[in-house]
Amino acid sequence: MHDYIKEYGGAERVLKVLSEMYPKAPIYTAFSVKGSTAEKAFKGTEIHESWLAPLLKIGKLYSPLRFLIPAIWGSFDLSKYDFVITSCSWYITRGFKIGPRTKVIAYCHTPPRWLYGYETSVGFTKYWPVKIYAAIVGHFLRMYDYVSAQEPKRNPKSEIRNPKITAGVDVFIANSENVKRRIEKFYRREATVVYPPVNVEKIIEETKNLRNEENENYFLIVSRLVGAKGIEDVISAFETKDLSKYKLKIVGEKTGFMNYESGFKNENKNIEFLGRVGDEKLWELYAGATGFLALARDEDFGMTVVEAQAAGTPVIAFNGGGFKESVIDGVTGLLINDTDEKTLREAIEKFNKIKWDRKKLQENAKRFSRERFLRDFRGFVRKVIPAD
Repeated sequence: MHDYIKEYGGAERVLKVLSEMYPKAPIYTAFSVKGSTAEKAFKGTEIHESWLAPLLKIGKLYSPLRFLIPAIWGSFDLSKYDFVITSCSWYITRGFKIGPRTKVIAYCHTPPRWLYGYETSVGFTKYWPVKIYAAIVGHFLRMYDYVSAQEPKRNPKSEIRNPKITAGVDVFIANSENVKRRIEKFYRREATVVYPPVNVEKIIEETKNLRNEENENYFLIVSRLVGAKGIEDVISAFETKDLSKYKLKIVGEKTGFMNYESGFKNENKNIEFLGRVGDEKLWELYAGATGFLALARDEDFGMTVVEAQAAGTPVIAFNGGGFKESVIDGVTGLLINDTDEKTLREAIEKFNKIKWDRKKLQENAKRFSRERFLRDFRGFVRKVIPAD
């Protein structure tokens, strides 16, 4: 189970690895957008959309129609399966029907940020009619989110009379200690941390001959072009006199309602939007950068920060969220406490004075490798569903 198949971000990278681990397992989702970056990544995979998919795919209706979430997931009958993995985040992705013996593991990227007051990729509540709508819908969906996160109510004696039940979650996996704390706070459930899979070994191998001391002197951002990622602050800072001497390259596809390219002057021509690029080009950009910038204030985890370190590139990241787990301050990067121009300028000045050790960067990145994810996830599944 997965929110929806549209943009190819961190959650979809995890879904891709899960799909490769269980190649015969179909994917059930709210909707799948044909020709989208995510849909292309899952070519050849059996995908089942909800009955509301045609409506949800019109424009961006999936967002205002979020009140239909219980109907979307409740329409799926997965009672024939012994084992279901739900890859869940802002669209909740729980509450489907299962059999009395079906086990459900939730890999939680985060409880829905918009339901619990966290900054979201689109600041949709800035308009008061939307704010009222969100408050009403949010009240009922918070109850649904909580109930669907509890253990399924199974009664073996009623198995014949009631062969289908509404799914809860048998066990939670969190993608970081940060998200684990959210699961405990909002769902009152314990969770085991299994960090997302990053192609660390492959990045190290592919970039070993790319990095040198004569870099192009640019800083790099890799992110979907949405709000809550700190992109606005970085762009504003790099437009100032002190930082305009540095180039800033931004990789990521446009999504939602954001259009950063038209919102800034870029008079110094030092800011370049590259759009979405393939993995090989991305790794080349990581390896060639002076430093990597990640300034989201409460990122759930942040796979790109690990990818940068795997390529031997140190990081300047906001001192919050998952970045505190993946960046060692002063060793693999700098953690900063604000995102304003002054803080960023001082951080870059300090950053440039440090001689970064590539081996330490890559050793730290190995803690989040794909191989480690496969080992830990499979070990966790074996505990929940012992082999016959």
